[in-house]
Amino acid sequence: MKFVLSLLCLCLPLFAVEKPNILWIVSEDNSSHWLGCYGNAQAQTPRIDALAKEGFLFEHAYSNAPVCAVARSTLLLGAYAPTVGTQHMRSRHAIPQNYRPYVEYLRAAGYYCTNNSKTDYNFKGNDHSYWDQSSNKAHYQNRPEGKPFFAIFNLFDSHESSLFNKAPAEPKRLKPVDIDLPPYLPDLPEIRKDMARYHDRITDMDAKVGKIIDDLEKAGLADSTIVIYTSDHGGVLPRGKRYLEETGVKIPLVIRIPAKFKKLSRFKSGDRVTEPVSFVDFSATFLSLASLETPPQMQGRAFLGENRAEPAADEMEFLYADRFDELYGMRRGLTDGKWKYIRNFQPHLPLAPYSFYQFGQPGWAAYQKAWKEEEFCGYHKALWEPPNGSEQLYDLTADPWEMQNLAKDPIYSGKLAAMRERLKTTMKQTHDTGLVPEPMFESLAGESTIATYVRSDAFDMDKIIGLAFAATEMNEKNLPDLREALISKDPVERYWATTGLMLLTKKFPNLKIDELTGLLKDEQPIIRTTASEALWNSGQKEVAIQSLLTDVSHDMHPTALLHLLNTLRRLELLQELPEGWEKGKSMKGADFDYIQRFADQIKK
Repeated sequence: MKFVLSLLCLCLPLFAVEKPNILWIVSEDNSSHWLGCYGNAQAQTPRIDALAKEGFLFEHAYSNAPVCAVARSTLLLGAYAPTVGTQHMRSRHAIPQNYRPYVEYLRAAGYYCTNNSKTDYNFKGNDHSYWDQSSNKAHYQNRPEGKPFFAIFNLFDSHESSLFNKAPAEPKRLKPVDIDLPPYLPDLPEIRKDMARYHDRITDMDAKVGKIIDDLEKAGLADSTIVIYTSDHGGVLPRGKRYLEETGVKIPLVIRIPAKFKKLSRFKSGDRVTEPVSFVDFSATFLSLASLETPPQMQGRAFLGENRAEPAADEMEFLYADRFDELYGMRRGLTDGKWKYIRNFQPHLPLAPYSFYQFGQPGWAAYQKAWKEEEFCGYHKALWEPPNGSEQLYDLTADPWEMQNLAKDPIYSGKLAAMRERLKTTMKQTHDTGLVPEPMFESLAGESTIATYVRSDAFDMDKIIGLAFAATEMNEKNLPDLREALISKDPVERYWATTGLMLLTKKFPNLKIDELTGLLKDEQPIIRTTASEALWNSGQKEVAIQSLLTDVSHDMHPTALLHLLNTLRRLELLQELPEGWEKGKSMKGADFDYIQRFADQIKK
């Protein structure tokens, strides 16, 4: 009751003034470079291009995460997914009660809110409950008379699965041979064909955007409705979705504001806005368009509306990627649209794949096959291997496809150091729960949430973030500090220390760490797994194999088992699993059982 009253207090002044309707059209999996208005000469997107001329577009708009459920939790709450603990794909972890969807504020202010129809919000709760209507029949036309509306229409046409083999095989408009192939992709017939087919999907999606806008016009609502078009993240070909490169996180953002509400924007028709924005800003912006203030728990800035906040002179967008489906891989990034910094906190993992699901695309499957058959060298080969170090730095102006990593170039050492420190500060300020491995979430959060735990006195943020960065430097100078942290009472400190030693033993196989054997009995399964991998790296393979395979039969949290399976896969030990190992083991994420997916991969 107290929360509802506070919402009403925020919203009461608004009832006396006319409020704009807000229509938000969201397409799936397409980065901005697929559209004509963003410079793609082969695109056929007349309706979105026209919308950009009537309104304005953002040149540097980002999805903070390159996958749907994580991105949507950020959108709905106006908070970074790692802040609230929603960074792992379809994880459904509980979040603190003070994080409320922006929809609740809009509804309290008198808006009729509809969602047609994707949810996928990635935290514990009923996704449909936040809306007046949430289904494939949800529509602003169903609102009570006189109510303003906030309506979402989600378009699935451009989803990555539209290129799976079940889809029409032949492109309709462009010939694969005529495709303008970006240099980060290898020149394979399957990739060219997928690219030509995806242009058709984008054109189909564009037509649906036009139909939604036409319906608005026919209903006589265009002059009272703000229209917004975005995708939910980037994609969709290799190194798109699930990657922190621009191809995975840079999104189209096109907005048209009718004349009567022009005061809500400083931008004019036809403008190409260069200030960086990201999904974390959307909730605050929606509320600002409705003349509502930004609640204190929201971390974004309103870039439109009565409460617009000017960007900082050094504005940076925070990017993140963690577990996607079955596969782990923690990365963090920063960008202002001109420079990009990416920190890989698990640099021993190959850069691809981040999910088995993507191999439904012929292009992805052909790329992997050609790599296995050693057809590539240089950049196209490197995608399938562990990175050369834990850092990536790109000059996006000179290198828009992010193929020249400047992290090891001494000319850019100052820029690299500045970006590294900025990321540390950002992770501290956002209370990044990704510093806690997902298999520890439940045991450390207890009856509360992992976000609450990370903000508590039990969690030494400065010490742990220092350990995480030191561990992933793979530098022998950090060995004394890592060994000291091995005996810490804090399991997160022990985890990062063990990770650091695992990375060092991979780089220096002759390095012997006696303490690792004792960690095979650690109370945290993920520490036992990581210590086993370190022993494997240092030549003690029989000890490692026995420990890993014994743990499979133990009763552990499903995410700990998933992490263990990731390790067995990387060490090529999945064939050593006993028959029937998967029986009784499950990890449900939405409609997906990721443990079963691993079992299916082993059978293949």
